[in-house]
Amino acid sequence: MKTLIVVIHPNLNESVISKRWIGELAQHPDLYTVHNLYQAYPDGVIDVQKEQQLIEQHDSIVLQFPLYWFNCPPLLKKWFDEVFTYGWAYGSTSGHKLRNRQFALAVSAGIKEEDFRPDGRYPHSLKEILLPFEMTAKYVEANYLPFYAFYGAEDENSQEELDKSAKGYIDYLQSFS
Repeated sequence: MKTLIVVIHPNLNESVISKRWIGELAQHPDLYTVHNLYQAYPDGVIDVQKEQQLIEQHDSIVLQFPLYWFNCPPLLKKWFDEVFTYGWAYGSTSGHKLRNRQFALAVSAGIKEEDFRPDGRYPHSLKEILLPFEMTAKYVEANYLPFYAFYGAEDENSQEELDKSAKGYIDYLQSFS
């Protein structure tokens, strides 16, 4: 089964990293379904049933987004709130549609990796910042996988760095497909 890549970027046209990653994913249409939330729902009104059906058609789910104020873009939070419903995503007797699905994150961070250290500018690792996503995956009994990250997105990045990151992203995805 294909991997569902849910892209959540409110300014995709201005993105360097996400656009490059999507370009690389497009070379593998037999492996990846790319679903752009801001394109699908420019008005922010989410078709919950459509989203749930899309998830059910895939064994693996990857959420691809830029880090926004040490969190996710707002549409992703809304997507979680509306799509991961009681009786579908979790529940005491039913609602286990995410159970045992692979669940991962692909994140671009504007600042450098060394800034995410106890002695860095922000004394928490990216793993710590992304902990709510790991806990969400555990709550719905999905298999949370280590995340893939690009650090320093706010810096000037060479085409070589972007290409290396995009190829690394595909290698990362293939490691659990």
